[in-house]
Amino acid sequence: MSPSSHPNPAQPVAERKPALWVALHFPHLALEAFIPRWEWQQHDQGSVILQQQRVLAMSPAARTAGVRTGMRRGGVQMLLPDASFFPCDSRKQQDLLQAAALALLQYTPSVALHGAAGIVLEVSSSLRLFGGIRRLRQRIRMTVQALGLSVSLACAPFSKAAALLALYAAERARAACYCLSPRKLATVMDQLPVHTLSQAQAYLDLLEGLACHQLKDLQKLPRAGLQRRCGAALLQELDQAYGKETALHLWVVASETFHIKRELAGRLERSDQLLPYVQALLTQLCSWLRLQQLALSQLRLCLHHERGRSAIAPSQLNIMLAEPGWQEAHLQLLLRERLQQLGLSGPVIALELEATETASRQLHSEDLFPEPGGKPEDHQRLLSLLVARLGEHQVLQAAPQADFRPDIANQWVSVLHKKSAQAHVAASAAHALLRPVWLLAQPLALTLRQHQPWYAGSVLTIISPAERIEAGWWSDSTQVRDYFIASHARHQLYWIYRERNVTQTDGDAIALSWFLHGIFG
Repeated sequence: MSPSSHPNPAQPVAERKPALWVALHFPHLALEAFIPRWEWQQHDQGSVILQQQRVLAMSPAARTAGVRTGMRRGGVQMLLPDASFFPCDSRKQQDLLQAAALALLQYTPSVALHGAAGIVLEVSSSLRLFGGIRRLRQRIRMTVQALGLSVSLACAPFSKAAALLALYAAERARAACYCLSPRKLATVMDQLPVHTLSQAQAYLDLLEGLACHQLKDLQKLPRAGLQRRCGAALLQELDQAYGKETALHLWVVASETFHIKRELAGRLERSDQLLPYVQALLTQLCSWLRLQQLALSQLRLCLHHERGRSAIAPSQLNIMLAEPGWQEAHLQLLLRERLQQLGLSGPVIALELEATETASRQLHSEDLFPEPGGKPEDHQRLLSLLVARLGEHQVLQAAPQADFRPDIANQWVSVLHKKSAQAHVAASAAHALLRPVWLLAQPLALTLRQHQPWYAGSVLTIISPAERIEAGWWSDSTQVRDYFIASHARHQLYWIYRERNVTQTDGDAIALSWFLHGIFG
């Protein structure tokens, strides 16, 4: 599916009382739909959003140069010759707003879009889980900033009040505005300017002529006359701001699958430039995993290159995890390792991330006295990191087969493959036979001195009875051997064998051949 989330088609739901709402307003949404926050903050040379050839939004560098809303393109170029122009794209803004709403579903299931550049969350039932409103606000801010969004945040007992406070904070270039007490709400709301109400935009000249500048002034006007001149919608919004009337919301609902694509504003030619964009996609993915109570087994990252006549096939990264996981830091580390090893076939213009295989998330309780070696999840995360860094076929696990011949029984597969029950039985049998874990790829012929095998300048002393193997007669790889454990002068233990299928020629026995096949420890 293309969109990551969608409004619930069910009937709107009224907000509950008492409640605590967090509202987010994105003042630079039109700009950040093209250029993420981390880009224009670090490399801003002046970016301008145009609507019908007039300035709709601008970056701080463009504002500093004198660009103002409503200017024509020619006027901007006189002030800022190197300015970058982008057309206003409401679809991209809405997609980015939906992506932010999806990422915020990890904190509460009650998330709704508010207007063209806002989101409201009802968090009263989430405070204890996340350690209080202060820590929750910090986590919410970090989440949306990871998506490349600038945000002004507000808290209030009612959703409309929180949304107006967030808008007012953005206008004043403030990061946040709080009103957590219902008793103080009226005093705070009285100070807000009238233009913060969306329903008042068409009547600002009329209200200005009535010396109605703040909401407290609007409250003093006769309601009947105000309704005749400005409509009932304005009074309804005013009552919702003061909590006299409940607001209705269309909750955002996450999809059953995760498949998201993000277009880039420019062409990125280095893999390290992709990391912030990949992190933004992972933030949405991990939020979706937490919400669905799922763990990720495999994901696919697709890097799109040039299209059209000079089209280049997309580059794909398929990442398998040794154990299903959902931790954002771990997934980010895996993708960083793979991106650093990837040679780009061309500039990247879009990213696409898909959760190709998931599993039910297994929840584990914390131990009172944890093991000193760490949790099994930590071990699996280490294996996944080694696979991403070294390659799938360089990190192996034992997969012994039910066969007495060591060459056949001693098999190794990638840690990404699951062991079968037969492999566990064969492993138990191998431990009972006191065989080494590692075998040489090819047995090494040993020299004989005084009828005794030598290796690395010293005689090998046999310290175990023979393990006799006579197997493989049904195939071409028949083995008739006697295996021994031998000790070296340096106290290293080796696994050696001699062939038993010797014959006699003219009455003289052929000297027995000794071979080194494995090393203990």
